[in-house]
Amino acid sequence: MSAYCYELYYGSEKAIGHADACRRLPIWEPDIDQSPACEIRAIEELSQPPFQAYDVALHSARDPTNSWVLNWDFFVPPVMSEMEELSDDAMLPPRALQNDVPALLAHLSLHSDPQGGTVELRQRKKPHGTETEEGAPEEGNEESKKPKKSPKYVLIPRFAKLFFGCIAAIVSGMMYAMYLSTYHERRFWFSGRPELEREITFQGDSAVYYSFYKELLKAPSFERGVYELTRDNRTLSMKTMNAVQKMTLYPELIASVLYQASGSEEVIEPVYFYIGIVFGLQGIYVTALFVTSWLMSGTWLAGMLTVAWFIINRADTTRIDYSIPSRENWALPYFACQVAAFTGYLKSSTNSSAERFSYLLVSASTYTFMLMWEYSHYLLFVQAVCLFLLDTIALAQTEKVHEVYKIYGFSVFLGYILHFENPALLVSPLLSLVTAVLLAKCLQMNTKKGTLVSRMLKVFYFYLVSTITVTLNLVVKTFVPHKENEHLMKVLEIKLGLNKTKNFTMNWLLCQESLQTPSQDFFLRLTQSSLLPFYVLVLIICLLSVGQVIFRRSSGEPVSETSTLESGRIGERPEVVYHVLHTISLGSLTMMMEGMKYLWTPYVCMLAAFGVCSPELWTTLFKWIRLKAVHPILLALILSMAVPTIIGFSLWKEFFPRIMAELSELQEFYDPDTVGLMTWIKRQAPVAAVFAGSPQLMGVIKLCTGWMVTNLPVYSDEDLQKRNENIFQIYSKRSAEDIYKILTSYKATYLVVEDSICNEVGPVRGCRIKDLLDIANGHVYCEEGDSYGYSKYGRFCQEIKMNYSPYVNYFTRVYWNRSYFVYKINTVISFQS
Repeated sequence: MSAYCYELYYGSEKAIGHADACRRLPIWEPDIDQSPACEIRAIEELSQPPFQAYDVALHSARDPTNSWVLNWDFFVPPVMSEMEELSDDAMLPPRALQNDVPALLAHLSLHSDPQGGTVELRQRKKPHGTETEEGAPEEGNEESKKPKKSPKYVLIPRFAKLFFGCIAAIVSGMMYAMYLSTYHERRFWFSGRPELEREITFQGDSAVYYSFYKELLKAPSFERGVYELTRDNRTLSMKTMNAVQKMTLYPELIASVLYQASGSEEVIEPVYFYIGIVFGLQGIYVTALFVTSWLMSGTWLAGMLTVAWFIINRADTTRIDYSIPSRENWALPYFACQVAAFTGYLKSSTNSSAERFSYLLVSASTYTFMLMWEYSHYLLFVQAVCLFLLDTIALAQTEKVHEVYKIYGFSVFLGYILHFENPALLVSPLLSLVTAVLLAKCLQMNTKKGTLVSRMLKVFYFYLVSTITVTLNLVVKTFVPHKENEHLMKVLEIKLGLNKTKNFTMNWLLCQESLQTPSQDFFLRLTQSSLLPFYVLVLIICLLSVGQVIFRRSSGEPVSETSTLESGRIGERPEVVYHVLHTISLGSLTMMMEGMKYLWTPYVCMLAAFGVCSPELWTTLFKWIRLKAVHPILLALILSMAVPTIIGFSLWKEFFPRIMAELSELQEFYDPDTVGLMTWIKRQAPVAAVFAGSPQLMGVIKLCTGWMVTNLPVYSDEDLQKRNENIFQIYSKRSAEDIYKILTSYKATYLVVEDSICNEVGPVRGCRIKDLLDIANGHVYCEEGDSYGYSKYGRFCQEIKMNYSPYVNYFTRVYWNRSYFVYKINTVISFQS
């Protein structure tokens, strides 16, 4: 009404009966049988009504104003409570109109302020009481004139539930972080070791990451340290690289800034500060999973069950035990926060303030996640595909979906800038999908609604976006030079059987446990903790419910935008459908590569805990089986509390003693051979020495000694892959002259041969490093299913130990122990007989 100019005139109640025509209408019959004028019938009682109450409810739910009113009670009690404060009793409406909304509004308009002021109507949640009958005497309704109870009686329980739930989530995260810290101390006896032995516990790429953290702390200033890392020529021989870009060192930059800015130099050692941050992030990880399950189920009991399953299946949910500084340990907590905020953002019952907060949290966590991990855009692509499918089946608001895609686009742009114009982000499938979706949206918006083209765009929306995504990605790859992360696509092609290769790097990566298919022990562990059976049950119920919703939509039946407990339709909730698609997508990747289990299993814990604690899911199941003996809602409420309680007690009884035994057992990690090697290098090797060896060992040498090396355990860069393959030739059947030429081309001065690799006896023949080198070099050929080897040279790592010519002409042994043999590469070759 505020959009119109109008004047108010007073009229009698009977004269404005047409104001009630939307809800009541007299039935006109022949004059001889005409009903009394005072009798009013409902419009549904007409023999051929123009519309039904079902139609009114459907259109009211779609209308933005009417849908707002539908969720609230009639305006009489708040209006009456305000009007009772007025001295003029004439303004009070008749009792007969207090339950008649249109007549009441008309009465209020008649008695509004002549200067234009109106009586403000407040909103109140709908009570469960029945309406009073029309025409009831005012004398018999004295209680109705009393003011209603204050909303604080409703807010206090909600606030208490929210408060204790937040406390439980925070405590769960803190307890998990303390558990990790205690377990790490017990496993490595960390506090009782010198610095060198502490650093040896970081293996492989973890050692490289921590070495750059040490260099930042040794720099005279933070700015100088960042400058040296972006132009690093002291790590790899004959190579100047941007270490921040190649190694994604933003976690180390943040950790060093926090360590120096907080004044922790005199309080805590750098290594404890570093691993403390990682353990703290793991606590945030668990808290985010807790909140996600809580948001979906409505009870923080689901969060507690999620945390219990996560900790019990720790071997399959996190790699924190093996490599603390790895990039996923820094990045996945931010992704978990993004998923939690994304869950709240997708909920249809979220109010505007919570929706705005969720949107901001999704944005911030997505941007941070993009900075922390070089492979983050691939995981976001999987999430974007799930969101696209959710939009295709019309189970989410299109506006929200497009807002999230804008976040994806801006995060890719921000990552491209902060990662020093990394071309891998330009050819990312995430960017192609975002562009395709936004382009399809523009085509739909610019097409006149109701036309044939508009209808065809809706029908072929999935085909249109898929085609544009693939085409755009291929075009960008044609014009943008890119070499980073190409090995991932090659590995995926080989896993899918689309390609075969003899390349050493590809085959070596495929032989890693993380890229193998999951073992039976993995599924057995999930089953023993009761996680997998409940996840399968919840997944089946959700999938059937989603299928039912899609069928109802395709048949033209309307679907309510808000799902209630009584409806028993869990598949109508967009956040539930998203998590179902998300876990199915990650689960499909896990079936091909076991390393993906660290992304899949945490959300399996979350979804299974949500299902067993959600009354709505149990109601959905009972609606299907048509349970009549007990009221389905009552039984659902009982089971949503009883089942997780029983599961919790069984997990406590079986696994709690094992966890306490892990914390009480004092393990010992001691590697005297590696300690001896590092000690010799620091004491005997010259400062300008350059070491060559396996990538894993070179990472440890770089961390413990600071000496320059020829290669690193990094496989995202083509040049580093080639370096690793060339240095690994020391374990192949090549001549001493060939190996000498390879090593001197990288200016190496010392060679470290590992006996464990040279004499490796692997469980799978063909996955040993020396076997892979023989295949790549053509020293092994297959004939009628049998493998044959041939080379006129012996294996270099074994022949060099014999100390005979020509090996002693090129190399001189300077140090050895049970595990390592160190040879000095001669600059002047002396030929001996």
